[in-house]
Amino acid sequence: MTDTPKSPHIAVPQEGAFARFLRATEIDPRLLGMVGALLLIWLGFHLYGELILGEGSFLTPRNLWNLSVQTASIGIMATGMVLIIITRNIDLSVGSIVGVVGMYAGLLQVEWLPQSLGLGHPAIWIIAVVFAVALGALIGALQGAMIAYLAIPSFIVTLGGLMVWRGTAFLASSGRTISPVDETYALLGGGPYGSIGATGSWIVCAVACAGVVWMMIRGRAARQLHGFALRPMWAEYFVGGLSCGLILIATLVVNSYGWPKGILKDYYAELGQEVPEDAFVAHGFAYPVLILAVVTLVMTILMTRTRFGRYVFAIGGNPEAAALSGINTRAMTVKIFTLMGGLAGLAAVIASARLNSATNALGDLDELMVIAAAVVGGTSLAGGVGTIYGAIIGALVLVSLQTGMVLIGFGDGSYRKIVIGVALVLAVYLDILYRKRIK
Repeated sequence: MTDTPKSPHIAVPQEGAFARFLRATEIDPRLLGMVGALLLIWLGFHLYGELILGEGSFLTPRNLWNLSVQTASIGIMATGMVLIIITRNIDLSVGSIVGVVGMYAGLLQVEWLPQSLGLGHPAIWIIAVVFAVALGALIGALQGAMIAYLAIPSFIVTLGGLMVWRGTAFLASSGRTISPVDETYALLGGGPYGSIGATGSWIVCAVACAGVVWMMIRGRAARQLHGFALRPMWAEYFVGGLSCGLILIATLVVNSYGWPKGILKDYYAELGQEVPEDAFVAHGFAYPVLILAVVTLVMTILMTRTRFGRYVFAIGGNPEAAALSGINTRAMTVKIFTLMGGLAGLAAVIASARLNSATNALGDLDELMVIAAAVVGGTSLAGGVGTIYGAIIGALVLVSLQTGMVLIGFGDGSYRKIVIGVALVLAVYLDILYRKRIK
Protein backbone atom coordinates (compact mmCIF):
# COMPACT_ATOMS: atom_id res chain seq x y z
CA MET A 1 0.00 0.00 0.00
CA THR A 2 1.43 3.30 -1.08
CA ASP A 3 1.00 6.58 0.70
CA THR A 4 -1.08 9.19 -1.07
CA PRO A 5 1.14 12.20 -1.73
CA LYS A 6 0.04 15.27 0.15
CA SER A 7 -0.69 18.47 -1.69
CA PRO A 8 2.01 21.08 -1.18
CA HIS A 9 1.02 23.97 1.07
CA ILE A 10 0.07 27.03 -0.97
CA ALA A 11 0.60 30.32 0.79
CA VAL A 12 -2.32 32.65 0.41
CA PRO A 13 -1.29 36.30 0.51
CA GLN A 14 -2.71 38.16 3.46
CA GLU A 15 -5.04 41.05 2.71
CA GLY A 16 -3.67 44.34 3.95
CA ALA A 17 -5.49 46.58 6.41
CA PHE A 18 -6.17 49.23 3.79
CA ALA A 19 -7.55 46.65 1.35
CA ARG A 20 -9.84 45.30 4.09
CA PHE A 21 -10.98 48.84 4.83
CA LEU A 22 -11.86 49.47 1.16
CA ARG A 23 -13.67 46.15 0.91
CA ALA A 24 -15.69 46.79 4.08
CA THR A 25 -16.67 50.35 3.17
CA GLU A 26 -17.09 49.53 -0.56
CA ILE A 27 -15.22 52.71 -1.51
CA ASP A 28 -13.98 52.70 -5.10
CA PRO A 29 -10.14 52.91 -5.12
CA ARG A 30 -10.28 55.01 -8.29
CA LEU A 31 -12.52 57.48 -6.46
CA LEU A 32 -9.91 57.82 -3.74
CA GLY A 33 -7.26 58.46 -6.37
CA MET A 34 -9.33 61.23 -7.99
CA VAL A 35 -10.11 62.88 -4.67
CA GLY A 36 -6.45 62.65 -3.69
CA ALA A 37 -5.39 64.28 -6.96
CA LEU A 38 -7.98 67.04 -6.43
CA LEU A 39 -6.73 67.77 -2.92
CA LEU A 40 -3.13 67.86 -4.14
CA ILE A 41 -4.09 70.34 -6.87
CA TRP A 42 -5.87 72.58 -4.37
CA LEU A 43 -3.05 72.42 -1.84
CA GLY A 44 -0.38 72.91 -4.51
CA PHE A 45 -1.93 76.06 -5.95
CA HIS A 46 -2.58 77.49 -2.49
CA LEU A 47 0.97 76.84 -1.26
CA TYR A 48 2.46 78.21 -4.49
CA GLY A 49 0.51 81.41 -4.03
CA GLU A 50 1.47 81.66 -0.38
CA LEU A 51 5.17 80.86 -0.77
CA ILE A 52 5.93 82.42 -4.16
CA LEU A 53 3.36 85.18 -4.60
CA GLY A 54 2.98 86.05 -0.94
CA GLU A 55 -0.75 85.32 -0.82
CA GLY A 56 -2.50 81.96 -0.88
CA SER A 57 -5.83 82.72 -2.53
CA PHE A 58 -6.97 79.30 -3.71
CA LEU A 59 -8.30 77.72 -0.51
CA THR A 60 -10.46 80.71 0.39
CA PRO A 61 -14.27 80.78 0.66
CA ARG A 62 -14.45 83.24 -2.22
CA ASN A 63 -12.45 81.11 -4.65
CA LEU A 64 -14.06 77.82 -3.62
CA TRP A 65 -17.52 79.36 -4.04
CA ASN A 66 -16.62 80.65 -7.51
CA LEU A 67 -15.09 77.27 -8.32
CA SER A 68 -18.35 75.50 -7.51
CA VAL A 69 -20.32 77.85 -9.77
CA GLN A 70 -17.85 77.51 -12.64
CA THR A 71 -18.04 73.72 -12.39
CA ALA A 72 -21.84 73.58 -12.62
CA SER A 73 -22.42 73.76 -16.38
CA ILE A 74 -19.48 71.47 -17.23
CA GLY A 75 -20.51 69.01 -14.52
CA ILE A 76 -24.11 68.88 -15.72
CA MET A 77 -23.04 67.99 -19.26
CA ALA A 78 -20.39 65.55 -18.01
CA THR A 79 -23.11 63.44 -16.35
CA GLY A 80 -24.69 62.94 -19.78
CA MET A 81 -21.36 62.37 -21.50
CA VAL A 82 -20.75 59.43 -19.17
CA LEU A 83 -23.70 57.61 -20.76
CA ILE A 84 -22.52 58.50 -24.26
CA ILE A 85 -19.01 57.17 -23.68
CA ILE A 86 -20.16 54.07 -21.77
CA THR A 87 -22.12 53.03 -24.88
CA ARG A 88 -18.97 53.48 -27.00
CA ASN A 89 -20.10 56.72 -28.63
CA ILE A 90 -18.89 60.31 -28.48
CA ASP A 91 -20.58 63.71 -28.67
CA LEU A 92 -18.44 66.53 -30.01
CA SER A 93 -21.35 68.92 -30.45
CA VAL A 94 -22.31 69.73 -26.84
CA GLY A 95 -20.42 73.04 -26.79
CA SER A 96 -22.13 74.18 -29.98
CA ILE A 97 -25.51 73.04 -28.62
CA VAL A 98 -24.88 75.28 -25.62
CA GLY A 99 -24.13 78.12 -28.04
CA VAL A 100 -27.18 77.75 -30.26
CA VAL A 101 -29.59 77.02 -27.40
CA GLY A 102 -28.26 79.92 -25.36
CA MET A 103 -28.60 82.26 -28.35
CA TYR A 104 -32.22 81.29 -29.11
CA ALA A 105 -33.12 81.41 -25.41
CA GLY A 106 -31.65 84.92 -25.29
CA LEU A 107 -33.58 86.04 -28.37
CA LEU A 108 -36.76 84.53 -26.94
CA GLN A 109 -36.65 86.54 -23.71
CA VAL A 110 -35.03 89.72 -25.00
CA GLU A 111 -36.69 90.30 -28.40
CA TRP A 112 -39.60 87.92 -28.97
CA LEU A 113 -41.57 87.26 -25.77
CA PRO A 114 -41.58 90.88 -24.47
CA GLN A 115 -43.45 91.92 -27.61
CA SER A 116 -46.35 89.58 -26.82
CA LEU A 117 -46.23 89.22 -23.02
CA GLY A 118 -44.72 92.55 -22.08
CA LEU A 119 -41.33 93.47 -20.69
CA GLY A 120 -40.56 91.78 -17.35
CA HIS A 121 -43.51 89.35 -17.48
CA PRO A 122 -43.02 86.69 -14.75
CA ALA A 123 -43.56 83.82 -17.20
CA ILE A 124 -40.71 84.82 -19.52
CA TRP A 125 -37.93 83.07 -17.62
CA ILE A 126 -39.99 79.88 -17.20
CA ILE A 127 -40.76 79.72 -20.92
CA ALA A 128 -37.11 80.40 -21.75
CA VAL A 129 -35.83 77.58 -19.49
CA VAL A 130 -38.35 75.04 -20.80
CA PHE A 131 -37.63 76.10 -24.37
CA ALA A 132 -33.87 75.75 -23.86
CA VAL A 133 -34.07 72.23 -22.42
CA ALA A 134 -36.59 71.15 -25.08
CA LEU A 135 -34.52 72.58 -27.94
CA GLY A 136 -31.38 70.87 -26.65
CA ALA A 137 -33.24 67.57 -26.32
CA LEU A 138 -34.63 67.93 -29.86
CA ILE A 139 -31.15 68.49 -31.30
CA GLY A 140 -29.85 65.51 -29.32
CA ALA A 141 -32.72 63.32 -30.58
CA LEU A 142 -32.02 64.32 -34.18
CA GLN A 143 -28.36 63.41 -33.87
CA GLY A 144 -29.18 60.20 -32.01
CA ALA A 145 -31.61 59.13 -34.74
CA MET A 146 -28.97 59.67 -37.43
CA ILE A 147 -26.50 57.56 -35.45
CA ALA A 148 -28.97 54.79 -34.62
CA TYR A 149 -31.05 54.47 -37.80
CA LEU A 150 -28.72 55.75 -40.53
CA ALA A 151 -25.68 53.97 -39.05
CA ILE A 152 -23.51 57.09 -39.29
CA PRO A 153 -20.71 57.01 -36.69
CA SER A 154 -21.34 59.28 -33.72
CA PHE A 155 -17.97 60.94 -34.26
CA ILE A 156 -19.02 62.13 -37.73
CA VAL A 157 -22.57 63.13 -36.79
CA THR A 158 -21.54 65.18 -33.78
CA LEU A 159 -18.50 66.65 -35.55
CA GLY A 160 -20.89 67.92 -38.19
CA GLY A 161 -23.19 69.12 -35.42
CA LEU A 162 -20.31 71.01 -33.84
CA MET A 163 -20.00 73.13 -36.99
CA VAL A 164 -23.68 73.29 -37.94
CA TRP A 165 -25.00 74.46 -34.58
CA ARG A 166 -22.19 76.95 -34.06
CA GLY A 167 -22.92 78.46 -37.46
CA THR A 168 -26.66 78.48 -36.72
CA ALA A 169 -26.06 80.40 -33.50
CA PHE A 170 -24.12 83.06 -35.42
CA LEU A 171 -26.79 83.37 -38.11
CA ALA A 172 -29.61 83.58 -35.55
CA SER A 173 -28.26 86.82 -34.13
CA SER A 174 -26.20 88.05 -37.10
CA GLY A 175 -23.18 87.98 -34.80
CA ARG A 176 -24.76 90.23 -32.14
CA THR A 177 -24.58 89.81 -28.38
CA ILE A 178 -28.08 89.46 -26.94
CA SER A 179 -28.44 91.14 -23.56
CA PRO A 180 -29.55 91.72 -20.89
CA VAL A 181 -31.54 88.58 -20.16
CA ASP A 182 -34.60 88.48 -17.91
CA GLU A 183 -33.78 89.45 -14.31
CA THR A 184 -35.19 86.25 -12.81
CA TYR A 185 -33.53 84.14 -15.48
CA ALA A 186 -30.18 85.78 -14.63
CA LEU A 187 -30.43 84.49 -11.04
CA LEU A 188 -29.93 80.95 -12.35
CA GLY A 189 -26.33 81.87 -13.12
CA GLY A 190 -25.43 82.52 -9.48
CA GLY A 191 -24.10 85.71 -7.95
CA PRO A 192 -25.07 87.41 -4.67
CA TYR A 193 -28.77 87.41 -5.53
CA GLY A 194 -28.56 84.03 -7.27
CA SER A 195 -27.88 82.19 -4.01
CA ILE A 196 -30.06 80.93 -1.19
CA GLY A 197 -28.24 82.58 1.72
CA ALA A 198 -27.08 81.14 5.04
CA THR A 199 -30.46 79.97 6.37
CA GLY A 200 -31.41 78.28 3.12
CA SER A 201 -28.01 76.59 2.95
CA TRP A 202 -28.37 75.15 6.45
CA ILE A 203 -31.80 73.81 5.51
CA VAL A 204 -30.29 72.18 2.42
CA CYS A 205 -27.51 70.75 4.59
CA ALA A 206 -30.00 69.23 7.04
CA VAL A 207 -32.15 67.77 4.25
CA ALA A 208 -29.11 66.35 2.46
CA CYS A 209 -27.76 64.71 5.62
CA ALA A 210 -31.20 63.27 6.40
CA GLY A 211 -31.30 61.95 2.83
CA VAL A 212 -27.92 60.26 3.27
CA VAL A 213 -29.07 58.55 6.47
CA TRP A 214 -32.38 57.47 4.89
CA MET A 215 -30.64 56.04 1.80
CA MET A 216 -28.19 54.06 3.94
CA ILE A 217 -30.97 52.65 6.13
CA ARG A 218 -33.06 51.79 3.07
CA GLY A 219 -30.08 50.25 1.29
CA ARG A 220 -29.22 48.06 4.27
CA ALA A 221 -32.83 46.91 4.58
CA ALA A 222 -32.90 46.03 0.87
CA ARG A 223 -29.74 43.96 1.23
CA GLN A 224 -31.21 42.05 4.15
CA LEU A 225 -34.41 41.43 2.20
CA HIS A 226 -32.55 39.92 -0.77
CA GLY A 227 -29.96 38.06 1.27
CA PHE A 228 -26.95 40.14 0.16
CA ALA A 229 -23.86 40.63 2.29
CA LEU A 230 -24.08 43.55 4.70
CA ARG A 231 -21.40 46.09 5.44
CA PRO A 232 -20.08 46.08 9.03
CA MET A 233 -21.83 48.65 11.18
CA TRP A 234 -18.59 50.57 11.68
CA ALA A 235 -18.33 50.90 7.89
CA GLU A 236 -21.91 52.16 7.71
CA TYR A 237 -21.18 54.77 10.37
CA PHE A 238 -17.95 55.78 8.65
CA VAL A 239 -19.49 56.24 5.20
CA GLY A 240 -22.53 58.07 6.59
CA GLY A 241 -20.41 60.28 8.84
CA LEU A 242 -17.98 61.09 6.03
CA SER A 243 -20.81 62.00 3.64
CA CYS A 244 -22.55 64.23 6.17
CA GLY A 245 -19.21 65.73 7.19
CA LEU A 246 -18.42 66.76 3.62
CA ILE A 247 -21.87 68.31 3.25
CA LEU A 248 -21.35 70.22 6.51
CA ILE A 249 -17.92 71.49 5.41
CA ALA A 250 -19.32 72.64 2.06
CA THR A 251 -22.09 74.52 3.88
CA LEU A 252 -19.63 76.22 6.21
CA VAL A 253 -17.48 77.31 3.25
CA VAL A 254 -20.30 78.84 1.19
CA ASN A 255 -21.70 80.57 4.29
CA SER A 256 -18.26 82.06 5.00
CA TYR A 257 -18.27 84.00 1.73
CA GLY A 258 -20.10 87.28 2.18
CA TRP A 259 -21.53 89.80 -0.23
CA PRO A 260 -19.11 92.44 -1.57
CA LYS A 261 -19.27 95.88 0.06
CA GLY A 262 -20.76 97.54 -3.03
CA ILE A 263 -23.70 95.13 -3.16
CA LEU A 264 -24.18 95.41 0.59
CA LYS A 265 -24.36 99.19 0.22
CA ASP A 266 -26.99 98.92 -2.53
CA TYR A 267 -28.94 96.35 -0.52
CA TYR A 268 -29.15 98.52 2.59
CA ALA A 269 -29.85 101.61 0.47
CA GLU A 270 -32.97 99.90 -0.89
CA LEU A 271 -34.00 99.24 2.71
CA GLY A 272 -33.39 102.89 3.55
CA GLN A 273 -30.72 102.04 6.11
CA GLU A 274 -27.07 102.73 6.69
CA VAL A 275 -24.66 99.83 6.29
CA PRO A 276 -23.77 98.50 9.78
CA GLU A 277 -20.06 98.28 10.53
CA ASP A 278 -20.26 94.53 11.12
CA ALA A 279 -22.66 93.85 8.24
CA PHE A 280 -22.22 90.39 6.73
CA VAL A 281 -24.61 88.61 4.37
CA ALA A 282 -23.55 85.13 3.29
CA HIS A 283 -23.93 83.94 -0.27
CA GLY A 284 -24.76 80.36 0.66
CA PHE A 285 -25.20 77.77 -2.06
CA ALA A 286 -25.61 79.25 -5.54
CA TYR A 287 -28.52 78.12 -7.72
CA PRO A 288 -26.23 76.52 -10.35
CA VAL A 289 -24.64 74.34 -7.65
CA LEU A 290 -28.05 73.21 -6.40
CA ILE A 291 -29.11 72.42 -9.97
CA LEU A 292 -25.91 70.39 -10.42
CA ALA A 293 -26.61 68.51 -7.17
CA VAL A 294 -30.14 67.63 -8.29
CA VAL A 295 -28.93 66.53 -11.74
CA THR A 296 -26.20 64.39 -10.14
CA LEU A 297 -28.70 62.71 -7.81
CA VAL A 298 -31.23 62.03 -10.59
CA MET A 299 -28.59 60.73 -12.99
CA THR A 300 -27.07 58.49 -10.30
CA ILE A 301 -30.47 56.96 -9.55
CA LEU A 302 -31.12 56.58 -13.29
CA MET A 303 -27.83 54.73 -13.80
CA THR A 304 -27.85 52.53 -10.70
CA ARG A 305 -31.51 51.87 -9.86
CA THR A 306 -33.38 51.64 -13.17
CA ARG A 307 -33.67 49.32 -16.16
CA PHE A 308 -32.47 52.18 -18.36
CA GLY A 309 -29.15 52.28 -16.51
CA ARG A 310 -28.72 48.51 -16.74
CA TYR A 311 -29.34 48.68 -20.47
CA VAL A 312 -26.71 51.43 -20.85
CA PHE A 313 -24.04 49.29 -19.19
CA ALA A 314 -25.16 46.21 -21.14
CA ILE A 315 -24.79 48.04 -24.45
CA GLY A 316 -21.41 49.38 -23.45
CA GLY A 317 -20.17 45.99 -22.30
CA ASN A 318 -21.19 44.12 -25.46
CA PRO A 319 -23.51 45.80 -28.01
CA GLU A 320 -24.11 42.62 -30.01
CA ALA A 321 -25.02 40.57 -26.94
CA ALA A 322 -27.29 43.39 -25.71
CA ALA A 323 -29.17 43.40 -29.03
CA LEU A 324 -29.49 39.60 -29.02
CA SER A 325 -30.86 39.71 -25.48
CA GLY A 326 -33.79 41.84 -26.65
CA ILE A 327 -32.58 45.38 -25.86
CA ASN A 328 -33.63 47.89 -28.51
CA THR A 329 -30.18 49.40 -28.93
CA ARG A 330 -31.33 51.88 -31.55
CA ALA A 331 -34.05 53.34 -29.37
CA MET A 332 -31.64 53.45 -26.43
CA THR A 333 -29.10 55.37 -28.53
CA VAL A 334 -31.74 57.98 -29.41
CA LYS A 335 -32.80 58.28 -25.75
CA ILE A 336 -29.21 58.69 -24.56
CA PHE A 337 -28.41 61.43 -27.07
CA THR A 338 -31.74 63.12 -26.32
CA LEU A 339 -30.84 63.17 -22.63
CA MET A 340 -27.40 64.57 -23.48
CA GLY A 341 -28.99 67.33 -25.56
CA GLY A 342 -31.41 68.22 -22.77
CA LEU A 343 -28.56 68.49 -20.28
CA ALA A 344 -26.64 70.69 -22.72
CA GLY A 345 -29.73 72.89 -22.96
CA LEU A 346 -29.82 73.18 -19.16
CA ALA A 347 -26.12 74.04 -19.15
CA ALA A 348 -26.84 76.74 -21.75
CA VAL A 349 -29.36 78.30 -19.36
CA ILE A 350 -26.80 78.46 -16.55
CA ALA A 351 -23.99 79.74 -18.81
CA SER A 352 -26.07 82.50 -20.43
CA ALA A 353 -27.62 83.47 -17.09
CA ARG A 354 -24.18 83.74 -15.53
CA LEU A 355 -23.02 86.09 -18.31
CA ASN A 356 -26.37 87.92 -18.31
CA SER A 357 -26.20 87.64 -22.11
CA ALA A 358 -26.04 85.26 -25.04
CA THR A 359 -22.82 85.58 -27.02
CA ASN A 360 -21.38 83.76 -30.01
CA ALA A 361 -18.57 82.44 -27.82
CA LEU A 362 -21.01 80.73 -25.43
CA GLY A 363 -19.98 77.10 -24.94
CA ASP A 364 -16.86 77.44 -27.08
CA LEU A 365 -14.65 74.35 -26.57
CA ASP A 366 -16.94 73.08 -23.81
CA GLU A 367 -17.10 69.75 -25.62
CA LEU A 368 -13.43 69.15 -24.87
CA MET A 369 -13.85 70.02 -21.20
CA VAL A 370 -16.91 67.77 -20.89
CA ILE A 371 -15.27 64.77 -22.57
CA ALA A 372 -12.10 65.31 -20.53
CA ALA A 373 -14.13 65.56 -17.30
CA ALA A 374 -15.84 62.23 -17.98
CA VAL A 375 -12.57 60.50 -18.88
CA VAL A 376 -10.58 62.01 -16.01
CA GLY A 377 -13.45 60.87 -13.75
CA GLY A 378 -12.88 57.24 -14.72
CA THR A 379 -15.20 56.69 -17.69
CA SER A 380 -13.46 54.28 -20.06
CA LEU A 381 -13.33 55.13 -23.76
CA ALA A 382 -13.49 51.36 -24.36
CA GLY A 383 -17.07 51.47 -23.06
CA GLY A 384 -18.94 49.75 -20.27
CA VAL A 385 -17.32 51.60 -17.35
CA GLY A 386 -18.18 54.96 -15.80
CA THR A 387 -19.78 56.71 -12.84
CA ILE A 388 -21.72 59.93 -12.44
CA TYR A 389 -19.87 61.05 -9.30
CA GLY A 390 -16.57 60.36 -11.05
CA ALA A 391 -17.51 62.76 -13.85
CA ILE A 392 -18.37 65.48 -11.32
CA ILE A 393 -14.99 65.07 -9.62
CA GLY A 394 -13.34 65.07 -13.05
CA ALA A 395 -15.06 68.36 -13.90
CA LEU A 396 -13.95 69.81 -10.57
CA VAL A 397 -10.35 68.72 -11.24
CA LEU A 398 -10.26 70.40 -14.66
CA VAL A 399 -11.92 73.62 -13.52
CA SER A 400 -9.56 73.71 -10.52
CA LEU A 401 -6.58 73.47 -12.88
CA GLN A 402 -7.92 76.34 -14.97
CA THR A 403 -8.76 78.53 -12.00
CA GLY A 404 -5.49 77.80 -10.23
CA MET A 405 -3.43 78.75 -13.27
CA VAL A 406 -5.22 82.07 -13.47
CA LEU A 407 -4.57 82.76 -9.79
CA ILE A 408 -0.83 82.07 -10.08
CA GLY A 409 -0.44 84.25 -13.16
CA PHE A 410 -0.86 81.82 -16.06
CA GLY A 411 -4.16 83.23 -17.27
CA ASP A 412 -3.29 82.82 -20.95
CA GLY A 413 -5.69 80.32 -22.52
CA SER A 414 -2.81 78.61 -24.30
CA TYR A 415 -1.32 77.33 -21.04
CA ARG A 416 -4.70 76.14 -19.84
CA LYS A 417 -5.32 74.19 -23.06
CA ILE A 418 -1.93 72.52 -22.68
CA VAL A 419 -2.73 71.47 -19.12
CA ILE A 420 -6.18 70.12 -20.06
CA GLY A 421 -4.67 68.19 -22.98
CA VAL A 422 -1.99 66.63 -20.78
CA ALA A 423 -4.59 65.74 -18.12
CA LEU A 424 -6.77 64.02 -20.74
CA VAL A 425 -3.93 61.93 -22.18
CA LEU A 426 -2.72 61.01 -18.69
CA ALA A 427 -6.23 59.96 -17.65
CA VAL A 428 -6.59 57.66 -20.67
CA TYR A 429 -3.16 56.15 -20.00
CA LEU A 430 -4.06 55.47 -16.36
CA ASP A 431 -7.31 53.87 -17.51
CA ILE A 432 -5.34 51.55 -19.80
CA LEU A 433 -3.05 50.56 -16.93
CA TYR A 434 -6.03 49.97 -14.63
CA ARG A 435 -7.81 47.76 -17.19
CA LYS A 436 -4.65 45.69 -17.67
CA ARG A 437 -4.32 45.24 -13.93
CA ILE A 438 -7.87 43.95 -13.36
CA LYS A 439 -7.77 41.47 -16.26
